[in-house]
Parts: sequence; C-alpha cells; structure tokens
Amino acid sequence: MSPEGTRPRARSARVVLGVSGGIAAYKACELLRRFTESGHDVTVVPTASALEFVGAPTWSALSGKPVSSEVWTDVHAVPHVAIGQSADLVVVAPATADLLAKAAHGLADDLLTNTLLTARCPVVFAPAMHTEMWEHPATVANVATLRSRGAVVIEPAEGRLTGKDTGKGRLPDPLEIFEIGVDVLARGVVAPDLAGRHVVVSAGGTREYLDPVRFLGNRSSGLQGYALARAAAGRGAEVTLVAANVAQPDPAGVKVVTVETTAQLHDAVVSAAASADAVVMAAAPADFRPTAVSDDKIKKAEDGSSPAIELEQNPDILKEISQHRLREGSVIVGFAAETGDATGTVLELGRTKLARKGCDLLVVNDVSGGAVFGSPDNQAVILGADGAAVDVPHGSKRALAQVIWDEVVSRFDH
Repeated sequence: MSPEGTRPRARSARVVLGVSGGIAAYKACELLRRFTESGHDVTVVPTASALEFVGAPTWSALSGKPVSSEVWTDVHAVPHVAIGQSADLVVVAPATADLLAKAAHGLADDLLTNTLLTARCPVVFAPAMHTEMWEHPATVANVATLRSRGAVVIEPAEGRLTGKDTGKGRLPDPLEIFEIGVDVLARGVVAPDLAGRHVVVSAGGTREYLDPVRFLGNRSSGLQGYALARAAAGRGAEVTLVAANVAQPDPAGVKVVTVETTAQLHDAVVSAAASADAVVMAAAPADFRPTAVSDDKIKKAEDGSSPAIELEQNPDILKEISQHRLREGSVIVGFAAETGDATGTVLELGRTKLARKGCDLLVVNDVSGGAVFGSPDNQAVILGADGAAVDVPHGSKRALAQVIWDEVVSRFDH
C-alpha cells in the first residue's frame, strides 16, 4: 500500500471521501473500500446529487459511519467545520464541473463544500465530466485556481463517457486515485512542490526486432518508471510518461506515450524534453540494434547453422539530452543498472557513467543476480554531479520515487 516507513501514519489517518453528483459516483465505492481495507478512518461526504446515484445506506455500510450531505444533521457537533478541521486528507471523486467551480470560488452551500473550506490538509480532486465541460474555459480557469492554491487536481482519463460518447473526462481508475491519495498522505505536505512543472519519465525496456516475431530485449518491467510518474502526478506535476513495452495500467493524470524501439523512445523523449523542467530516464533502452531486420521470419537452417546477426549502436538518449539541453535549467536524471566487474565496483562504475553522460543525478542499482527487475522493491544510491550521494535503503519503488523527486526539486533553479 503506502511506501515503507510511512505505514503507521497511513493506517491511523483520517480521510474524507467527498463524492459529487456524477454517474461515476458508483466507482467511488471501490475507492472507499481500498481506503478502509488499508486501515484508514474514512468519512464519506456526498452531495445531495451524489445520493441520487448511490444512496446513503451504501456509503454507511462501506464506511461504517453515518452519512449525510447536509449541514443540519447533528448540528451540535458542528460537522460543517469539524470534519474538515480533523481531516488528514480530502479526496473528492468524482469531482464534477459544478463542484470544481464551487471549490474554486469558495462557495459553501452543503456539507462537502463547507468541508473543503475548513480543511487545512492536502486535497485531491479526481474530475469526471464530459469532454466539452472539462475543456470549457470556465473549468480550465477553476482547475488552474485550485492548483495555484495547492490542491492536486488529477487529469481525467480518456475513454467511454456517459452514453455513446468517448473522450477525455473519464474518472481515473479507483486504484490509481487511491495510489495518489496514499502518496500525498504519506508525504504530509499541503502544497504540491511540482505544481506548474512539466516532467518527463521514461519506463520499461525497448525491443529491437530481428524479424516480425523475434526481438532483442531486456528484463525491465517499468515498475520504477510508473512509480515515478504516479509520484510526480501526486506532487502536482504535468507528467508525460514514455512507456516502452510495459504491461501496467496507465497512471492517473499522466499522458502516456507508448513506444517499442530505442529509436522511438529517443524521438518521444527528445520531443517531450523540449518543454520539460525535468526528465527522468528510468527506461532501459537497448544499447544495440540489428543493422538489418528481416521482412520474413528467419527459418532454421537444415544444416543446423545459425544466422549471423550484425549489430550497431543505438543513440545514447541520456547523454544527448544531458549535454544538449533543450530547456535551460532542466534537471536530468539517469539510471544505472550495474553488477560490478574487474574494472570497478557498482558505485565506481556509476560515478564514471555519471561523468560520461553529463546528467545531474544518477540512480545506481546493484542488479547482481537479477535483483530489482520485476520486483515491487528497490534500493539505490542517488549520485549527484555536485558530488552528493544519497543512500536509499531497501524499500518500495514508490518510496524511492519520492526520494528521487525530492532530489530533483532541490536542484531546480540552482
């Protein structure tokens, strides 16, 4: 669930789940279940419109608490003030255009909007509405206002909407909203420190085709890159994730660009880096590719001989974007999966690579024996071009992602 080292705090946290009146309100039931089953104390605050979609008995049964949308219930307990004051995290899912407008303008005509005005904890909005409503200048301005005040407004997903419509405006997957909520809660910081920043993350492993069915590849699962993308979204960033052959659901609020080969990864990263404040190259691009790709499947030879495969070097993406920066002041982060050899230890090889690539930070992993690949956990040393070295002990990849972003933020405008 939450990153290593933060679980005791997360289990005792008081979470307010606000639900506004959209068809996606039913999906908030799964979000509520994830928060309660992970040990959180959850208070559901629906709007009157939300109760038209999912009734109060459902929310009460799932949360184990009475549910009301009005400020007049239990007036002696002053719920319109007390709920927000005592919260450690507020998540509004779905957040309709109407709810976002009220929150941006400080309107307080029901229990949920009163709660938003009194909350002094982190607030996460997960919008859901038709594309035209999301793209309307009024909604765009309201979202910008909320983000400027420190709220995390997740970008909605693209997909099937109400009726036959499709487009951007779909509620992100409840698991993804939960992951962002837990990360925000674990950090305990009200103001997202990546708000207003555009970051690019690459993830996964590239494939270099020999023929239509065979390729050269590697063992990268993309888990660390996806953890980095989720963490950045939770810290308020506009995130572009360039994913190479990753079998993971798209992180909430993240623009995903899918690629296969190193050449495609190069083009996508270079294009996105032109407007990026930070680029984190967590992907594992192939160093070499075949000089020729067969149009047909390569057949076995009757005499048992094997075909000769000639390789050429792929472009060094990390070195290129580090030494020829497309945006002044950008922070570039690389990864080094090392095993150590006769020429040096893992850290010695990492320092050599850091100097050769020219990036600002290098995350060095010891992958001896296949460690790290496909595992939810990681450990690393983050080396800085300024001589810094941050040892990150064994823990979740989500926890490592937060430390990496801490290091990136500390280097902005330095």
